[in-house]
Amino acid sequence: MIAVFKREFKTMFTGPIAYFVWALLFFFAGLFFFNDNVLYTSTSMTGVFGILYTISMLLVVPILSMRLFSEDRRNKTDQALLTAPVSLTGVVVGKYLAALLVFLLGISITLVFAVVMAMFDATPAWASILGNWLGLALLGGNLIAAGMFFSTLTESQFIAALCTFAFSYVLMMMDSLATLFGSAEWLAKVVEFLSVNVRYNAFAAGEIGYGNVLFFLSMQALFLFLAVRVLDSRKWK
Repeated sequence: MIAVFKREFKTMFTGPIAYFVWALLFFFAGLFFFNDNVLYTSTSMTGVFGILYTISMLLVVPILSMRLFSEDRRNKTDQALLTAPVSLTGVVVGKYLAALLVFLLGISITLVFAVVMAMFDATPAWASILGNWLGLALLGGNLIAAGMFFSTLTESQFIAALCTFAFSYVLMMMDSLATLFGSAEWLAKVVEFLSVNVRYNAFAAGEIGYGNVLFFLSMQALFLFLAVRVLDSRKWK
């Protein structure tokens, strides 16, 4: 697993993926930090995390995860990977951790901004900042795992990215779906349970609920398990 992780993390920087992802995160975070916190001398980074939440779901994660397995399949190097002296779980987890680390390093620019504010005698809302960061990290991990699963299903990076985008968009619109099913109380509760917006907002408010953490970790484990099962079925074909 460690070898796969190192290889995948290094590959992220031999191509444009990691740099492009960081450029997106740094640009939008910096833009909103300058506009909301520097110009208006605010210590609330709600706007910064709000834009990162949106672009992470709709742009960053689909781009970051689209090539994880699709590229190997397209280049016909997937069989060498599947028959390597490492378990399929190790392969999946290694690739997942590499993509997750790139994402975590990218969103950590927000912590740098918070430290900068503190250096200038401002008092950052640390509970909200750390809660937002953790929520974004867990949500990103969830979507990266889902994107990895979609990447195992096709050799087209575009299709993998499109599926991840569609999945993320549905998650973002989950609250709207709940209002549509207002007459069906049980269905509305199911939709509300799956709403990442509600769970993320709890983190944004500085409330680190174990139920919300467990939800995101369980979803990550589910998609990683599905990715392993897809690879296992292909291994024996």
